Order: sequence, then structure tokens, then C-alpha cells
Amino acid sequence: MLLFVLAAVAVIVAVRWVATHTGLPAAALLPLIGIAYALLPGPNVGLDPELVLMVVLPPLLYSAALDSSLLDIRRNLRIVVSLSVLLVLLTGLLVGIGFHLFVAGATLAAGIAVGAAVAPPDPVAALAVGRRVNLPPKMVTIIQGEGLLNDATALTMLSVAVAAAVGGEFSFPGAVGKFVLAAAGGVAVGAAVAWVVRLARPLTTDPLLSNAISLATPFVAYLLGEELHVSGVLAVVVAGLIVGHQTPQFGSGAARLQTNAVWRLVDFFLEGFVFLLIGQQLPEVISGLREYDTSTIVIAVAVSVGVVLLLRPAWLVLTQSLPRSLHTRLGGISEQDSDEPGTARQIARSDRNDRRLTPSEVTALSWSGTRGVISLAAIFTLPLTTNSGAPFPDRNLLLFCTFVVVLVTLVGQGLTFAPLVRMLGLRANETDQARVRNEARSAAVEAALARLDDLAAEEPDCAAAVNGTRTQLLARLKRYRGRLDLLQQSGSSEIPTSPEYERALRVRRTAIAAQREELVRWRDSGRLPDEELRVLERELDHEELLLPKRAAN
Repeated sequence: MLLFVLAAVAVIVAVRWVATHTGLPAAALLPLIGIAYALLPGPNVGLDPELVLMVVLPPLLYSAALDSSLLDIRRNLRIVVSLSVLLVLLTGLLVGIGFHLFVAGATLAAGIAVGAAVAPPDPVAALAVGRRVNLPPKMVTIIQGEGLLNDATALTMLSVAVAAAVGGEFSFPGAVGKFVLAAAGGVAVGAAVAWVVRLARPLTTDPLLSNAISLATPFVAYLLGEELHVSGVLAVVVAGLIVGHQTPQFGSGAARLQTNAVWRLVDFFLEGFVFLLIGQQLPEVISGLREYDTSTIVIAVAVSVGVVLLLRPAWLVLTQSLPRSLHTRLGGISEQDSDEPGTARQIARSDRNDRRLTPSEVTALSWSGTRGVISLAAIFTLPLTTNSGAPFPDRNLLLFCTFVVVLVTLVGQGLTFAPLVRMLGLRANETDQARVRNEARSAAVEAALARLDDLAAEEPDCAAAVNGTRTQLLARLKRYRGRLDLLQQSGSSEIPTSPEYERALRVRRTAIAAQREELVRWRDSGRLPDEELRVLERELDHEELLLPKRAAN
């Protein structure tokens, strides 16, 4: 087992290196490697659905929620809800009807079960590619928000379909009531967990303790939700969104830096392992198809893949053609609210005026619906038998259809998403982004200068320290305003270059490198213990982290 884990880590690292240097998404390459390994002689690692849903899913969802913007999701709430709730429900229903009508012997409940499993997109591959090609922030928010909320919808729908298939009874009002209760309860549990985390933050000034609480939070939210028979997935997402929104106000800088690094590592390994795991399920999925005719398999796969690929673009086109008044009622900012000064509503005004997606954005979103391990984990939770002791209807066929949908979307769409985005010309306006950053930096420095003036008036003894800090802030403010002037004069979406700015950055990096080399020489000569070297090196690392990755930023 240890050898297998080490080999998997080596593969994940190698694939990440290949993805970084080729632009190919690791989420599409890893399943192919998993399939190649599954075809070799020797044991495979089976997919334990309970392990995926209880151990893998909560941290991945929580980490994604921490990196998301609660305000941005609210501004795009209409389309996020449309994709993560309505489209998921419609996909499951249409796949179920297609199975019932065209697949010999298939029941409606079994068809809806596989429809619920393949309905929720896993945005990992699309987001990885989107960030690499600098997809506009609004598109990233929509893909993120959809991926956060659709799992709760799909898993709730799956439980209702399985109950109907196992017991042979189905009540539409009961199903709706169960869905509403699970969603409302999940939101309440997530908000309660976030509230407890906020109360605990003043008690955890140690970054290690804060990090431990952060790692435990998604599991607490999920288990509490499941124990109360509500959506544990939604509880994790809501907790993550609220905690992430509040972290800048209540978290310490050291805790934020450490937590961010830890969650990036957790994401890297969990995503790598689950994508490898997807490919290794091929032998088990294929082994159960002997009892079906080839025509039945082809029709079932055609229904599953066809609905998944065709319904999404049709739904996006349809929803974007709705009247604007209905857009506002379905979510977002009303025109009256958007004119209120001094609030986030005013920031969202330009977003409201361009609320409809362009044809290019619709095309990109249509191709971003990659499925992943959640679909496989969900379909593997199907019971082996019904309440009467009979085999669960067409279980092996449902497993195969789900695997094909995951493979087609994850590999096919994952590998072609970046070329499609480039062909459509979808790209964030880097000049606008840099302008907003420098305006915010300038405003923050001006607020600090005003606070220093108040401090100097209240405590005259601090005058010398205040003057020193004011000098540093004024130099920083001058630099930010110079960047703003250059950005205001630029008529391009690309960030303009500034020889003076690049020279200043090069000088600062040279100075940091010289300090680091001197500290190492002190350590090597025995004048500086390693423990002290790490402290001083961490200071230089934080200083270097403040410098932009690109000179023009």
C-alpha cells in the first residue's frame, strides 16, 4: 500500500509538471493514466463511495468555497441557481424519461438515479484551464458557484430516486418537501458552524490551532448535516462561503498564509488521487455488462451522453432569452438597490447592466460542464438489491453509462476547453484588474495616513515613530499613483510596461537575494543557527511575496 501511494504521488507530481509545461489539464490526463494502469495485470484500487462522500468531498468543497466570493456569487445568483439547481433537476428528469422510453426494461426511477449522478458538473478541470487562460472573473464565479451548489441538488435527487426504485413508491409532493427541507437545513447548519468558527477565532491566535480548526470544519459541517438528515454537502459549502467572507476581518495574517498553503496542498493531492481513481474503475464497470445486448448499451449511453451534452447549451440559450424583469426576480440586484450609494450594490451596477451572457460566454459555459468523481461516487452508492430482495434494476448498466459520461466530458471537454476559450477570445481585462488593485492599494494607504495623523494628535510621544511610518507610506502611495496614471493612459486590455517600475522591482529582488545569500553564509560559517536562519528567511520570503509575479502588475 505504501509503495502504491508513493507511486501515485510520483504520477501526480509528474502529471502536474507536464500540465504546467504543456497547458493540458491534469484532471484530463490523470484518468487516462488510471485507465492504462487498470488494463495492466495486478490489483486495482476500488472506489468506496462512502469514503469519497465523507472524506474526499467535504474538504474539496470547503476549500473551493473559501476561495470563492460570496458577494460575486450573489451578484450572479440567478444564473448560478439556474445551473446548479434547475438544470441539475431537469437533466436528471430527462435522462430518467429517456431511459424509461428507449432503454428496454429500464424503470423511470432507475433512469432518474443515473440522471442525478451525471447531472452535477465537477468544475475542477474547467477552472484550472480557465485560470490558466485568464478567463473573465464573472465566468470563473459562475463556474465556481455552480460547482459548489449542484452536488447538494444531485445527491438529494439521487436519494429520492433510489428510495422510489428500492421501495417502488414515489410521491412528488413528498420528494419536493424532502428537497426543500434538506436544502434549508443544510444552509442553517452551515451558517451555525461558521458562527461557531467565528466565536473560536479569538481563542486561537496560534496559526497551528487556526489551521487545525480550518481542517476540521468541513467534516464537522458535513457530519452534523448528515446526522440531522439535511444536506451535509450544502452545509459544508455555506460554512466555507461565510468563513471565507469573514476571514479578512477576523483571521490573522500568519494564520491566513499558513491555511492557504495547507489547503492548496490538500487540494493538489486529493484531486490527483480521485482523478487517478476514476480511471481504475474501468474493469469493474465493464465486468457487469455481459448480461446486456449491445444495442441496449449503445442506446443507454447515447441517452446519457446526449442529454448531458445537448441540454446544457439549450438551457443557457433559453435562460438568457428570458425578459430582464424575470432575470431580476430570479436573483441579483434590483435597479433601485443598485443606485444606493456607498454599498456593494453600487459596485454591482455595471454588472447588472450587462447581465445577459454574450454568445461567446454561453458557448464557453456550455463546454465547461465536465463531470468527475462525485458522479462515480454517487452512482456507486446504489444498493445491490431492492426491498423485495430482487437485484437493483440495471445497476451495472447505470454504472457504465455514468463512467462513459465522466470520461467523455472530463477528457473530451477538459482537453478542448482551453483552445475553445482562446478561439472565442474570452479573456479578462488585465488593465482593469490592475487598476482596481492599485486604486484599492492607494485608498488603503490613505486610510493608514489618516489614522497616523489621529494617533500623532492623541499620543505626541509617538511622533517620531509616526513620521518614520508616514515616510514609508508616502513612498508607497507615490508608487501606486504612478502605476494608476500609467494604467489610466493605457487604451489596451494588456497591462502596460513601465521601465522604471520594472527596474525598481529588479532592484528589490536583487536586494532580497543578496540578504538571503548572506544569511546562508552566516549559517554555513557557524555564526547563525538554523532555527534563526529560518526566522529571518521567513521574513524575506514574506517581503518577496509582496512583489508582483510579473513586473507589470
